[in-house]
Amino acid sequence: MTAEDLREIGADAAYAKLLENGNRPHFIGFYALHMALQGRPWNDCKGEEKKALRVKFDALKATHFNEDKSELDAFMDQIGLIDRR
Repeated sequence: MTAEDLREIGADAAYAKLLENGNRPHFIGFYALHMALQGRPWNDCKGEEKKALRVKFDALKATHFNEDKSELDAFMDQIGLIDRR
């Protein structure tokens, strides 16, 4: 709910929650979140750091994203209308 909450759970856990709630994975959003939590510009991620974040992103995507679930389905689940898991 707050920036402090986001810092407390960290970028990986926060991004996993986004994926679990039906948001489509996007690598730039993932590493921009990491950079923001470090107080760095989003485009500051380069080289080996960016490669390491790509490995984390791919693992989170494989574990927390359901390609068969649309954003609408995820929203409807969230508000209690359906559960298609």
